[in-house]
Amino acid sequence: MGRGTLQEGITMQRYELDAYLGDDHGLDEDQIAELLAKTDDIEERCDADPDEMREELVAAYRLMREEPNIVVAELAERRIEAIVAEANALAGLRQSAIVLIGRGDATEAGFARLAGVDRMTVRKWLGKK
Repeated sequence: MGRGTLQEGITMQRYELDAYLGDDHGLDEDQIAELLAKTDDIEERCDADPDEMREELVAAYRLMREEPNIVVAELAERRIEAIVAEANALAGLRQSAIVLIGRGDATEAGFARLAGVDRMTVRKWLGKK
């Protein structure tokens, strides 16, 4: 599958899907029509978020070409890896908050803003309620 871009807010046209898929997509005309029909639903469901739209379109394409159980298993593995990565990053952020706020190098609100979490999360990390 090619590396074209998905444009938010615009219904995908056949020529755009062809460009996105590239020349060696392996789909027949019926499958291309089916995939094109799914793009409107994908755009609406993803609220025009280009990253989510791309992931859904790739999944729809892969389900047409590959064993569904393999596709789902790979996506589940990616999700688990992301959850572990998030947990590890949060552990590092928690320790950073404890150290930096504890020694006066950051405020709770400032650290929360920088870390992309809310202040109550930072307070919880610090053992405050």
